[in-house]
Amino acid sequence: MYGYGQHTDGSAAQQQYAPPQQQPMQGGMQGGMQGGYGQQPLYPEPSPPSLADAVRAFTTGSMAAEDFQQIFATSKVYCPRGDNPGFLALHNTQQPVIPMFTSLKELRRYAGKESKYFVITGAEVIDLLPTGYGFVLDMEGDHRMVFDAKAVEQMVDFAMRRMYG
Repeated sequence: MYGYGQHTDGSAAQQQYAPPQQQPMQGGMQGGMQGGYGQQPLYPEPSPPSLADAVRAFTTGSMAAEDFQQIFATSKVYCPRGDNPGFLALHNTQQPVIPMFTSLKELRRYAGKESKYFVITGAEVIDLLPTGYGFVLDMEGDHRMVFDAKAVEQMVDFAMRRMYG
């Protein structure tokens, strides 16, 4: 079983990694391989697509909005920053938007090699984005995505339904 076990050392609880427990194989294999620690799983779980892959899939119509939002929520998002904490917003658009990027490479393409930035998850973006603001992912990229303030509200609603039912 994967997980963390609780152990006490007399004064405080500590968390330690508990390695997976191997179950003995039942019948059929005489002198064959025994399940042991460190063996590669027969069928490893596929890794989820990167945020950049999800952006490409969503903009080409091969990914549903719900699937994109689940990937976005857990992905790292790179945000340019100024001298003060917080998002930098572009106000020369119909609605104010905040530029965000799927990778440091994409951010550097837009803001330059020496630009300041911070990294947060997509879920934190949805939580912290000011009301009335949208955001744009990968402004200089081949698959630029713009989410206006209404789309952000829909993302917040989706996240709340997923979290609280």
